[in-house]
Amino acid sequence: MGRLLRTNAFRLAVLYFALFAVSVLTLLAFIYLSTADFIEQQTEATIDAEITGLQEQYDPTEISGLVEIIRARSTAAHGGPTVYLITDPALHRLAGNLSGWPRDSEVIRPGWITFPLEVGSRNAPRTHTALAKVFILPGGYRLLVGRDLRDAQAYRSRIDRTLAWSGLLTLALGVAGGFLMTRNMLRRVDVVNRTSERIIHGDLSQRVPLNGSGDEFDQLAVNLNTMLDRIERLMTGMRQVTDNIAHDLRTPLARLRARLEVTLLERPDATLYGEALRETIAEADRLLGTFNALLSIAEAEAGSRRDALVTLDLGEIVRSVAELYDPVADEKGLTLTARAEAGVTVHGDRHLLSQAVANLLDNALKYTPAGTVAVAARREGMQGRIEVTDSGPGIPADRREAVFDRFVRLEGSRSTPGNGLGLSLVRAVARLHGGEVWLEDNAPGLKAVLTLPIAETHSQPASRPAA
Repeated sequence: MGRLLRTNAFRLAVLYFALFAVSVLTLLAFIYLSTADFIEQQTEATIDAEITGLQEQYDPTEISGLVEIIRARSTAAHGGPTVYLITDPALHRLAGNLSGWPRDSEVIRPGWITFPLEVGSRNAPRTHTALAKVFILPGGYRLLVGRDLRDAQAYRSRIDRTLAWSGLLTLALGVAGGFLMTRNMLRRVDVVNRTSERIIHGDLSQRVPLNGSGDEFDQLAVNLNTMLDRIERLMTGMRQVTDNIAHDLRTPLARLRARLEVTLLERPDATLYGEALRETIAEADRLLGTFNALLSIAEAEAGSRRDALVTLDLGEIVRSVAELYDPVADEKGLTLTARAEAGVTVHGDRHLLSQAVANLLDNALKYTPAGTVAVAARREGMQGRIEVTDSGPGIPADRREAVFDRFVRLEGSRSTPGNGLGLSLVRAVARLHGGEVWLEDNAPGLKAVLTLPIAETHSQPASRPAA
């Protein structure tokens, strides 16, 4: 209970309950005042009707006639709510159903008065309140016409009790509803807290359960679960990256150390030393290439070079990279073809886009034993599309997405040259430029597709730097 009282949900429920209570009490007060005012108006209207009836029968020159009328009406109203009294100038009773002039109204003045009215037997008298109107007649005679308010007071008491119980019931329901609402909200929040605690303690498979209502808590749970899925994938990828880095760097470092150790054990020979140094430099270059690739991926994913994007001709980049890889294709006995439409302009980083196309071509040439490798650039709608196709063994459909992760290589022995970062860099470059990259079946072989948004038509293509 103490924890419940300290929650923001409880404070919010109390605030809404206070507003609700004020609204209800204001409404009940308005109903009470309107009802009480209506009862008083009805009583006064009844008394005025009695007075009007007397005026219609009263002859101002004959007091005796009025006395007879009052006597007759008093007899007819005996035990009823209407009261009559007519007195002489000395306040002696002449007629009426009152025994005498009210003691609280000794000062005679015309207008409305209220006074206590004793009813019932002498052994068990009861006191009610009466409302009356007083008139001074010619010759000093006094006339009082009124009503016993016992029925009106009973009705008002009933209204008071009804409104009081209604107010208490409303407040009780408001408190209960606020408590239940707070408990329900707190229960939903506790589910998130418990799930978070289990995740903090290392169980990344935990997810926030949904109740299927589709409310804001379910929407929050969906977003949290999506975020947790992403975090779990990143953590899994990080563990894989760490393992792969350890494997990929341990082997070349071990070779480098062994080579240097063997060289030191050999008989001093300048030729042998020179060859060992060249091999060491080559191994160091491969290590530096791995780290440079990692830095390029991190830089692209961080978007730090987004402000430096310029308008480029995509076809020109494709043709330049294809020319660069022509000797590699000839050396492997492969046919490399390039087709590039003119005027396919994008906003991009020339170095990163060239590196991405080069990585796609390098993979295609590396894993195609014989046949043809083709690269093409064209415009498709509002996108520039680069396709690199080969006739090699391809990649299984269930692995085409995984190969874009860092250090993922389909070859389990990891003996083929490479570090498993090429396609990761391509994906990072595509995301930096607002594009996409994916792999398709080329039947036979593999097709890599890279799409980038077309630049605005008013942009001017950047000039090609001098060779």
